[in-house]
Amino acid sequence: MREADATLVSQLTDDLARRIDDQGLRPGTRLPSIRKMAEQTGVSRFTVVEAYDRLVARGLLQSRRGAGFFVKARTRQALQPAPAGLQAPARIDHAWLLRSLFNAGASFGAPSSMGLLPADWLDPEMVAAAVRAVGRSARTNLLAYGHPQGYEPLRQQIAALLHERGLAAHPERNLLTTSGVTHGLDLVVRHFVQPGDTVLVEDPGWFVIFGRLASMGVRLIGVPRGPHGPDIAWLEKAAAEHKPKLFIINGAVHNPTGHTLSAGAAYDVLRVAERHDFKVIEDVTYSELHPGRAITLAELDRFKRVIMVGGFSKMLAASLRVGYVAADPDTVQQLTDLKLLAGLTSCEVGERVVHRVLMEGQYRRHVERVRLRVDEARERCVKGLLKLGFAVPHEPYAGIFILADCGRDSETVAREAAGRGMLLVPGTLFSPSQTPSTLLRFAVTMEDDAKMWRELAVLQRARAG
Repeated sequence: MREADATLVSQLTDDLARRIDDQGLRPGTRLPSIRKMAEQTGVSRFTVVEAYDRLVARGLLQSRRGAGFFVKARTRQALQPAPAGLQAPARIDHAWLLRSLFNAGASFGAPSSMGLLPADWLDPEMVAAAVRAVGRSARTNLLAYGHPQGYEPLRQQIAALLHERGLAAHPERNLLTTSGVTHGLDLVVRHFVQPGDTVLVEDPGWFVIFGRLASMGVRLIGVPRGPHGPDIAWLEKAAAEHKPKLFIINGAVHNPTGHTLSAGAAYDVLRVAERHDFKVIEDVTYSELHPGRAITLAELDRFKRVIMVGGFSKMLAASLRVGYVAADPDTVQQLTDLKLLAGLTSCEVGERVVHRVLMEGQYRRHVERVRLRVDEARERCVKGLLKLGFAVPHEPYAGIFILADCGRDSETVAREAAGRGMLLVPGTLFSPSQTPSTLLRFAVTMEDDAKMWRELAVLQRARAG
């Protein structure tokens, strides 16, 4: 059917695959030669060759040199039904949560627990257009390794973005691209830290970095985080007592509280770091959701001891694992060498796509639209949680997360929710010491998830009962 939406190759491939699945073409059957199939179907021999090659790639045909193409015998394995709900362990930990985020057994709640924004909040067409443009223009450049520091035009665009935020970063001396923020943090940690070293982290803070540091045999010391920043007196005492190598901080739009570092707290953090000679790793993953320009430690410090890690996956697409590290020239060179040892270069295809988006000039308006959408949803979600009987001790200033108090052990609540197929993130995971907590982290993307709201109401009624 030459006027159909599908190509002739796809039509022929699908027709033969259907006949093989229906046993119309049994295992061992020899298909007509390429010339005969072309005559029978009225298509070119090139179309038949491509259709046969696709069926070989799908494991439906076998090519035998000099003999032709034969239907391949397949062993059909019985599909085991997925267990109902999520099987929570006796103690919920980081590994279980990360596995569950990608588990088909989580019927709902997983995307919002991961902090992914819905497609209709983002701009898939903007990303798709950039992908198409890169495919048309890059050609053979995509067949080679990229630059170890990352695609140079992208680094130039990142430098321009940072300059707008008050941070002078040179694309060659101060920037390195990574496969997302997590990769950037991992490179920094592996470079500066050895087993047995001490690293200061925020409490609450991001559970993934806690798990990564623990797996390296690093000693984690939590610094209490309040609405305006870390407890400076506690930071001073911990630094004097434990001699840390690093302090990892999520300054602007903190995960999980949504708060942002005040100017006074930012200066205090830098003074403590200078007095006790440790590096500060500033994670700015969600900073673009801050209304206006947030103060950053890197801006105040100018790369003397602050290393900034950021990325684009949250604002563009989760599959675009493109991030960056901004630091002093020596650190950038050392991290580039470590990146080469760990995986040679990062994916230039994704970096070219992000560069295309930034170059087209749509990104700023896109971020502003997303931020406004997130702010509206957060306001409604806070009201909804309060109505169900949750408490919100410190309402978030910005961002996609809400830390709410459920009034009882949140790990118990998360385990009950898992049994119902709903993934909730208990506050205990956001503490480096895994301190029991009554807090749960919610994402504002649950705003229109009617089933999740019904289940939360059931859990809260169980508490009241």
